[in-house]
Parts: sequence; C-alpha cells; structure tokens
Amino acid sequence: MSKYKQIKLAGIKTISIKDRKSKVTPKDFARVLDAKKARVSDFINSLPRILAGQELRDLVGDIVSSRRRNKPVVLMMGAHVIKVGLSPVIIDLVERGIVSHLAMNSAAAIHDVETAMWGKTSEDVALSILDGKFGMSRETGEFINRALVRSFAETTEGYGETLAKKLIALRARNKNLSILAACYEHNIPVTVHAAIGTDIIHQQPTMDGAATGELSYRDFKILANSVKDLRGGGVVLNVGSAVILPEVFLKALTVARNLGFKAKGFSTANFDMIRQYRPQVNVVERPTQAHGRGYSFTGHHEIMIPLLAAMIKLELPRG
Repeated sequence: MSKYKQIKLAGIKTISIKDRKSKVTPKDFARVLDAKKARVSDFINSLPRILAGQELRDLVGDIVSSRRRNKPVVLMMGAHVIKVGLSPVIIDLVERGIVSHLAMNSAAAIHDVETAMWGKTSEDVALSILDGKFGMSRETGEFINRALVRSFAETTEGYGETLAKKLIALRARNKNLSILAACYEHNIPVTVHAAIGTDIIHQQPTMDGAATGELSYRDFKILANSVKDLRGGGVVLNVGSAVILPEVFLKALTVARNLGFKAKGFSTANFDMIRQYRPQVNVVERPTQAHGRGYSFTGHHEIMIPLLAAMIKLELPRG
C-alpha cells in the first residue's frame, strides 16, 4: 500500500462537450486534392485553417488590404533569399506594385550584383577560406566599392539607388534577375543597410568606410521615410535577416514616432527557418504592441515565399 495520499475525483463536475468552447472543427481540416487536376487556388484552399494555415491567410489579407488602401508594404530581406533562387518571385511582387519599399542587407546586394553581372554567386566558403581566398572576388569589390565612392563624392543617392543605376547603365546581362534594378525601374525605394566588416567587399583594398557608411546612412533615412507612413494599416515583412534589418527597422520606427508620425496599427511578419530573438522582439512583438498584429512563420524560404506570393496574387491579380 502506498504511503502517499491521492486526491479523490468523485466530486468532479463535468460539462457537456456541446457547451464547451472548441477551437477545431472538421470544417477547418485540410482537404484532399486530386494532384493531377488541382490548380494553385485549389491547393491553397486545401490548407488547414488552423494555426499557421489560418495565420498565413490573415497576413495575406493584411497585405491585400494595405495595398488596396495605398498603405506601405515594406519587404526586408537577407542574402539567403537570393541564394535560394527567389529573385524572380520578389521581382514579380515589385512589378505588380505589391511591395512599396524593399530593404536588404549588404550581403543581399552583393548576391544581386553578382547574379546580374556575372550570372553566378554564393562561393564555396569552406573551400576558399582555407587559403585566404574567401571573399576576394576582385570584380565584385571593384563594382560595388567604386560605385559607392563615386556616389559619395558626386551625388546624394543612397546605397541601393547607386547600385541599381549602375546595373542599368551597364546593361547587366542578367538585369532581369536584379531586385535592385527592378525596384529602381518601377520607382520603388530600394535601400541597402550595411554593417561594416560583415561583407566580403569590406576586406578588399577598394573599400572606403566613409562612402559605405554615408550611403548606408542615407538609405536608413529613406527607410525611415517609408516607415513613417505605417499608420492605420501597412505591413512589414522580414525574410531571413536575423540581426541587421530587425535592428535597423526598430530604429527607423523610433525615428518616425519621435518626429511625431503616428506609425501605429500595422502588421509585421517574420519568415525564417528558425525563430530567433531579434526578429521575434524587434519585428513581431515590440513594433505592434498594444496595436497591430505580429506573425511568425517558420520554414524554408524557397517554399514559404513562393507560397506567400501565390496567395497574394490570387487576391491581387495583375491589372
């Protein structure tokens, strides 16, 4: 016999399941598709309307509503978005007017330039770091660094605009795959946010810290100008930037609010392969606290972003 006393359950009061609030019913379940006959819309409608399945629909609704009311949709992205082949998807969203501002870290700008100019990017780091060749692509450094130095001396343009204009002027052979060029050609602000010392072009002799810093600073102010209009609607998406863009966005939002702009009542969403601290608090939670809504989606970009884009396009067809 146990020496420990057990509570008696005889007096428990039960309720009817008919009176209980339940969050899941069969109408929310996934639907089985005929894969040979199904259209994209059939697949999307077949997804469960539970947890992320419903939240993704809600985010799409926020984006669609924002664009219909001419509210900003700011897309922030890290380099991995380009490395996994999503440039055509992003460019399509730009061309359709779904994205109203595109911000990227400077690693993403490098991949964009290399793809547009030379049709290749994303070197084998494990191999090239063994003999000190990692990041020493001469053409990449000269293209970007010299463009920044010239713009620093001669114009008031920012980092993104400078690179976009140079790609267009040189008629880069893969310009159709450049997010930078697409944004400029469609009059969408494109900004590049550098952290000096993080990118391969910073270790080359053509690097100029003053030019890089100034042009990235100009782009910070351009981003803040877009963020100020996030009031009573609008969406900010962060795709694959774990530190730089969440930090930059939080500061841009602070600048806008400090200057008296009512940047409140918008939605944010973070897409990444794992949940990380800064995107969660600086994109999803803090900017939308007490107003708006924040979303977190975990999954591979090469699957999640085409799905998101397809869902948006079903609601906002071209023309």
